[in-house]
Amino acid sequence: MALERTFSIIKPDATERNLTGAINAKFEEAGLRIVAQKRIHMTQAQAGKFYDVHAERPFYGELCEFMSRSPVVVQVLEGENAVAKNREVMGATNPAEADAGTVRKEFAQSIGENSVHGSDSAENAAIEIAYFFAGIELVG
Repeated sequence: MALERTFSIIKPDATERNLTGAINAKFEEAGLRIVAQKRIHMTQAQAGKFYDVHAERPFYGELCEFMSRSPVVVQVLEGENAVAKNREVMGATNPAEADAGTVRKEFAQSIGENSVHGSDSAENAAIEIAYFFAGIELVG
């Protein structure tokens, strides 16, 4: 198994309900270590640039508005096969289809307000980490 890093966002629907600690506990219980973390309030422009890959999709505008409505927690998680492990801990995008015990099953309010974002590959994790963090902020 490979030690790797992945990117995670605790989304506005979760930060508004003060769930940061509970979600972080799930990551840590799964063997992921938080090596960088900060609370930020993205502008719609920042959210738009981050989610640019979805610019042509019908939900893009709503997504950018949602991600900029309240603060989020951006973080870098490290562990064995961190990308896959984080996606397992998050659960399916649709909370109705998520496995018991996953973040989305326990905390998501809907498909759109699903509490967390996680990188889908090591390559995208590197891009997403660099968007929010300088190398000096990663303290493994």
